[in-house]
Amino acid sequence: MKNTKIEQRKYRIWEKIRFWIKNSTPTLITVGILLTLTLVFFFDNIVITINSGEAGVLYRRFSQGTDTDYIYPEQVHFILPWNKMYIYQVRTQAVNHELIVLTNLGLPITLKLSIRFHPDYEMLGVLHQKVGPDYVDRIIMPQIESVLRKNIGTLEAEDVYTNREGVLNKIMWLAVEETSRNYIVVEDIIIRSIELPDVIKSAIEKKLVEQQKLATYDFMLEVEKKESERKAIEAAGIENYQAIISKTLTDKLIKWQGVHATLDLAKSENAKVVVIGSGKDGMPVILGNQ
Repeated sequence: MKNTKIEQRKYRIWEKIRFWIKNSTPTLITVGILLTLTLVFFFDNIVITINSGEAGVLYRRFSQGTDTDYIYPEQVHFILPWNKMYIYQVRTQAVNHELIVLTNLGLPITLKLSIRFHPDYEMLGVLHQKVGPDYVDRIIMPQIESVLRKNIGTLEAEDVYTNREGVLNKIMWLAVEETSRNYIVVEDIIIRSIELPDVIKSAIEKKLVEQQKLATYDFMLEVEKKESERKAIEAAGIENYQAIISKTLTDKLIKWQGVHATLDLAKSENAKVVVIGSGKDGMPVILGNQ
């Protein structure tokens, strides 16, 4: 009996559900269509794909605003349609830039640069909040130009053109350090070319040629000076040698050395007849080995 009541109760509930569904079918269909259309329309705002080499910063429209505490990594993310995801490239990027700077004498120099950089991954949310996606034009370029103009303005055109004592390298590293303080990592700044007015360029190149010639002449003079010193040392050595030999040299020793030299000469294959000596104390006549 109890089971029968339970079954009847279930049956009545089921009948109510069927009745509600039957009467609400148009409404359910309408709601389903609306939900489907909403999902399709806002799909790009709900399903966010962050690809390789990218990272995302979420802006929560009705709560805290920019989420600076969490950086969204590479993968698919689902967000509420009224929020917005800003996607940044976090790979190393390169941009070419050209600017004209003035030297201490007001001469214009055109620098063509290649700048390699990437945003600081951990500070990406702060970068978005403080600067925004156009940080290249708002931070990198103005900061680098400011450093270059300020420091090159104290140099002469020749110092810049020849990079004397690495002055340009020092300035570039200073620009890298100052720019990297703004939530950005500037890896390096490459100078692609330095262009001067033709008249100034020709004058500098002519001066450099003359300096090379002068350096060559100085080198030749130094060589001649060393050679003169060598000859003086050699002459002094010969003089000392002769002074020492003259103290021990006698007529008998000279004759003895002459005999040995004559014998060696007579034994030579090229010797035919050797005639040595004159007077009663001269060396005897010695014929060849034939």
